[in-house]
Amino acid sequence: MPTDPRLGIPMVYLVDDEDVVRDALAWLLRSRRLLSEGFASADAFEAWLAQRGGPAAWPTSPSCLVLDVRMPGTSGLVLFERLAEQGWLPALPVIFLTGHGDVPTAVAAVKRGAFDFVEKPFSNNLLVDRVDQALALSAAALLARQERAAAAQALAELTEREREVMRLVVEGRPNKLIADALGISVRTVEVHRARVFDKMNVKSAVELANLLRSEGLEGGA
Repeated sequence: MPTDPRLGIPMVYLVDDEDVVRDALAWLLRSRRLLSEGFASADAFEAWLAQRGGPAAWPTSPSCLVLDVRMPGTSGLVLFERLAEQGWLPALPVIFLTGHGDVPTAVAAVKRGAFDFVEKPFSNNLLVDRVDQALALSAAALLARQERAAAAQALAELTEREREVMRLVVEGRPNKLIADALGISVRTVEVHRARVFDKMNVKSAVELANLLRSEGLEGGA
């Protein structure tokens, strides 16, 4: 997948208890210029993940998890359920590797939010194509997270008066009515309105309202 300068280098995480499978997957990904890191168990990956600082802090680069369904100890399915509950998806899409007997389980996991499953023995091209698509989904999720954080930061930097003006602008009131409501001059409203648009990086009231709505920031207005 093309790299985005706003994000780090894509990484694929491989969780399978068979060394030969992890090595083969790592070689396949290297041949397509994709980096990977392997773990021999779900528990090992979960312990490593616990040190990342939580889903709000990690990943910072497009990532996906290629996960075996059946493993000793914690199964791939149990790990997936924990990842979903803790909020790691969709920044960390999960592709299951499954034997024929595990297909119904994998299908059910896809319905609960897994990205896809690939049945063993798998087609190299198919698997890498799906990994690329999962990394693209992760990149989109990370960029959306960056945009939400930037919008929230910009909102936090507004003065109380700018918030008051913004709230009335979003309601669709013209400058004259905003001035009357706040007991200030129309010129002062124009200045505050321009500062709000500049800080929130928008060019119109409609764009501002859409930004607040899409980023879930209406309550902050």
